[in-house]
Amino acid sequence: MNAAAYVRVSSRTQDHATQQRLIERTASARGDDLAVWYAEKRSGKTLARPELDRLRADVRCGRVRKLYIFRLDRLTRSGIRDTLEVVEELRAHGCQIVSVADGFDLDGPAAEVVLAVIGWAAKMERLAINERIAAARERLDAEGRPWGRPRRMDAAAGDRARAMRAAGRSVREIAVAMKVPRSTLARALSQKGGPGKTTEIPKKEGPERGEVQ
Repeated sequence: MNAAAYVRVSSRTQDHATQQRLIERTASARGDDLAVWYAEKRSGKTLARPELDRLRADVRCGRVRKLYIFRLDRLTRSGIRDTLEVVEELRAHGCQIVSVADGFDLDGPAAEVVLAVIGWAAKMERLAINERIAAARERLDAEGRPWGRPRRMDAAAGDRARAMRAAGRSVREIAVAMKVPRSTLARALSQKGGPGKTTEIPKKEGPERGEVQ
């Protein structure tokens, strides 16, 4: 049987290591070798995800007969309809789904009921997270406090980095000395100096509650 695994996290700052380790352990205990991994860092609020699309296409072509996932909400968190759509499509093409952490059999007699409940719960949880984020942002705006990730380099740090660069030091040397990622440093060096200049770090979508990294 062709076995594969799908893992997903919601933020680029997370990784799939924990999910992969637990899936590998379960697959090994069942005597399955995982030939293919589908891994992505995307929100589960939509089904339009490149690796999920690739997985679904491979299942339709018969390349995957058993799929391991950490939890059902790794496939989707967008509600009952999407959850049932994905699961039924995979099963209709002969793909068995093994959920490592959900604790129930997706092929059991009550599977549809359980799938509906979990799909609904995952969507409600995601909506609750969005509401908390919106409330926190509104509160910070009212208090005049910045929103988003903290800046890694302020104006003074940017000026220092540019001075070190002008003195002939490499980007790598400066990054090590200032203990910042080279990508952050590169953005700071690309900016023109001047009072009040700071390096903005793009705000990334936060991890979903209970997200396994």
